[in-house]
Amino acid sequence: MEVKMLAEKLLLHVLIFLAPVLIYGVLFQKRRIDQSPYCYGLLHGVAALLCLVFAHYDYGLYWDFRYVPLVLACLYGGPISGGIVLGFILLTRTFLGGDALLFGYISIITAALLPFLFTKRFMNYKPKKRVRMAILIGTWPALVMLGILLAFMNTQGFSSNQEILINIFLFGTIQIIGIGFAAMLNEMVIERHIMKQEIQRSEKLNTLGELAASIAHEVRNPLTVVKGFLQMMKAEKKGEGYEYIPLVLSELGRAEAIINDYLNFAKPEFKKIETFRLSDVIYEVMFLMEGLAVKHGVELVNEFDSNCLIKTDRNQLKQALVNFVKNAIEATGEGDTVTIEVKSSGNFVIVKVTDTGKGMDKEQLDRIGTLFYTTKDKGTGLGTTVSLRIIQSMNGKVSYKSELDVGTEVTVSLPIESPKLNVQ
Repeated sequence: MEVKMLAEKLLLHVLIFLAPVLIYGVLFQKRRIDQSPYCYGLLHGVAALLCLVFAHYDYGLYWDFRYVPLVLACLYGGPISGGIVLGFILLTRTFLGGDALLFGYISIITAALLPFLFTKRFMNYKPKKRVRMAILIGTWPALVMLGILLAFMNTQGFSSNQEILINIFLFGTIQIIGIGFAAMLNEMVIERHIMKQEIQRSEKLNTLGELAASIAHEVRNPLTVVKGFLQMMKAEKKGEGYEYIPLVLSELGRAEAIINDYLNFAKPEFKKIETFRLSDVIYEVMFLMEGLAVKHGVELVNEFDSNCLIKTDRNQLKQALVNFVKNAIEATGEGDTVTIEVKSSGNFVIVKVTDTGKGMDKEQLDRIGTLFYTTKDKGTGLGTTVSLRIIQSMNGKVSYKSELDVGTEVTVSLPIESPKLNVQ
């Protein structure tokens, strides 16, 4: 009968600690999980409080899942959320009192140690690994409670029996299953939010692309006519202001280049699809950027662990890579290095451009790729947007990692055309 009552209480606790995840996902979907730690911590703190209030009291101890909200808050909400839940647990446990209050404090502090150790690095893992890690970390409080139970029973002179062993097994099993399910729900909320952001971003880019294409086409036509007449005047070598014609042609050429960037942003045009070694393009990019690197006092370093073939437009890819390397050089101080690394990973080849420059904060990282956004004093931000668009059109991916005063790492992932080749 006691086992049945314990099972009923624990299943109720599962519903209690799942509720904050569902509430947060439904009511606060316009906010990011990592931007509202106070709200996230408050919801899980209330869940922990309810778990303690409706705990099953037996053998002088409270049997409950108070630590599951603590683990979820620490891992998915961060240290602030975890601290709020820990405060709820300590206050509630103090209010409830009991013979094992001291053991309760020891249990709470010990159980909180491991989740707090993973608050910073947890969200850097991939979703599937996060679920596995949440389950593993969630077993730690169960082990702590088991140790506290045995220690308390030893001090009170209780002897273990079959019912206690069944309770322990039931407690551990339901807790592991429950925290695994809660972690999967959290991942679903995160995935939905990311998907929503990607859809919104794609819609904005498509709208801006159509607008840019229409404007660029209209502007390029009169520019072409003006450029043609100026070239004719230059060929005749006569007329007032002849010495200014080269300057005007130069500026028209720059305007034409900007318009071409707009058209590339709207829809990258792959004129010549060919199969080539990625390393050859990287060497060409490094050769082109060597002068700029010397001017800034930056050393270009290459680390090639792969010699894969890819199939795409060589010139478009070169344009994108030149932009990434150029940004890295311009963000790096004199005497520092920019490293270009190439390696294969499954069916993809990875190009990493790493600098030791000024880096970016989280807000700047979130805005990378937004039209007209740039961290430079002079610039339109169009180059990076076009480069991202080009890589995306090649079925590739670009990701950024950065830290202020440490540097930035740009990772470009492209599909491989054929297996890795040996260098001849």
